[in-house]
Amino acid sequence: MPAKWTRRSFFGTASAVPIAFAQGQEAGSPARANTVKIIGISCSPRKDRTTAAALRVCLEAAKSAGVEIEVELIDLGGLKMNGDLAAGIPLAAGERDDFPLIEAKLRAPNVGGIIIATPVYFSSMSSLCKAFLDRWMAFRGTFALRNKVGGAVAVGAARNGGQELTLQTIHAAMFCQDMIIVSDGKPTARLGGILVSTKDDISKDETGLATARNLGRRVAEVALLLRKAGA
Repeated sequence: MPAKWTRRSFFGTASAVPIAFAQGQEAGSPARANTVKIIGISCSPRKDRTTAAALRVCLEAAKSAGVEIEVELIDLGGLKMNGDLAAGIPLAAGERDDFPLIEAKLRAPNVGGIIIATPVYFSSMSSLCKAFLDRWMAFRGTFALRNKVGGAVAVGAARNGGQELTLQTIHAAMFCQDMIIVSDGKPTARLGGILVSTKDDISKDETGLATARNLGRRVAEVALLLRKAGA
């Protein structure tokens, strides 16, 4: 474990977590039978920064819940998420939208958990995160995300920087999909991963890093329980 966890040291150890970005998955071996996948989605417009770093910590901890757990991180930084499509407004000529690539991943039956991570702007999620969640209208017809476990991570500039309100807003969107929402579990049992970024660095926030780890483990634990119960 690096002595100082800056965004560079996080990304330098990226191989510890299997990462697949929406622009094109890294080549890898076929998924093992009976695996439960936890997908983390970084909704920061700043690709590969502290929000993604916090999510990597979360997913690495998720893997400790059992050998059946596989993880994947999708970074929305640089991708196009047109929230207007949720309202039936078509794309302009030549406009790109990357949501369908991610939609197919989230629908997969082996996906047992989804963790949304966002930076905090004015006590709320990023506009990219809101557009992405608005596009979840695509799942409502059949409730394709029903009984998948949901968790959320928020990274702010201060300890009381609006993270909890941001997490509640993400949870509300997940409730509308009939997902099963979890906290970061014991011993803290807060709303989710709550981190503070100081000068673009989360390495000194041991309290926040603990909540990210706890959340990852909790999402994976509950996903495994549901799989065993046949939910």
